Formats: sequence, C-alpha cells, structure tokens
Amino acid sequence: MNKQELNTALAALLHQTSEDHHVAFKATDGVDADWSIWYAGHLLEKSFDKMLGATILKSDLIYLLVMVDKEIQALAPGAKWENYYADFFIERYVH
Repeated sequence: MNKQELNTALAALLHQTSEDHHVAFKATDGVDADWSIWYAGHLLEKSFDKMLGATILKSDLIYLLVMVDKEIQALAPGAKWENYYADFFIERYVH
C-alpha cells in the first residue's frame, strides 16, 4: 500500500472512529473531554498500529492524538481533520 492509499485507509478509520464515538456518547451529543482516551482504545482495537506497521502503546497514542489535535488547531484550522491526522501518523511511522 502506498502512502496515499494508507492515508485514505487511515482517514476512513479515523472518520469511522469519530462516528462510533458520537454514538457511544449520544447522551452528551458526542461531547467527551477525554475523547483521546476513547479514540486510542478504539483505534488500537481496529489495528491502527498494524496499518502503520508499528507498535504503539495506548498511552503514546493518547499523547499523539492530543498533539495532532493541538497542531491542526494552530496550523491548519480549516483542514479536513481525518487526512491531516493520517498524514501526521504516516510522517512519524512510515518510512
């Protein structure tokens, strides 16, 4: 799988994770201050790390999700977040 195909696959998984999170937190309309913890667990269950060909601890993934969220807000607030996140992880793990 080339990097563009990987970006597409990761972005789709991130989007589905967002949808699943919203369903899980339906009572609060998707609002969850600790979203990164839920996302990390869900993404790892869906083999996010294996898609990247890496071993990623849940704690590391939580940290990186928070980091990329802050980065996109500061550097690319209008960007399509799923693709931005996918690129963020591809740059760090795929060589």
